[in-house]
Amino acid sequence: MKKLIDLNRWAAEKLLTLKEAPLFFIRLVLAYGFMNPALMKIKNINDIAEWFSGMDIPFPLINAYLAAYTELVGFIFLALGFATRIITVPLLFVMLVAIKTVHWENGFEAGNNGYEIPLYYILMLFTLLVYGPGKWSLDYLISKKAA
Repeated sequence: MKKLIDLNRWAAEKLLTLKEAPLFFIRLVLAYGFMNPALMKIKNINDIAEWFSGMDIPFPLINAYLAAYTELVGFIFLALGFATRIITVPLLFVMLVAIKTVHWENGFEAGNNGYEIPLYYILMLFTLLVYGPGKWSLDYLISKKAA
């Protein structure tokens, strides 16, 4: 048992050198995940507004623009690690609305257009909200210069 504990301690010490990587990769995965939906919405904004209207989303054109540009700004800010904690809040809201309006009725499974993927996005966004973007970010560079 002692050998297992020692091995665990040794691994934990070695892995500390990689502690910035998960936040960086979470940001990049989320940024990529928001990029295509944002561009698709912007290219077809009227179709998106019509779709929103069919789901009884109020002010469908305004909400189509809000969703599209929140995702676009989210893509840029997450990729750069800029204003990370701020942008996570509207992105969390977009994901919650997506779950309620599109995915909930389909259950959990992603293969059935369920809420599995938006839920993963919510968990990753919440992680960034709590922990911030990490040292590999503009937020970190800006905070160092301001100090």
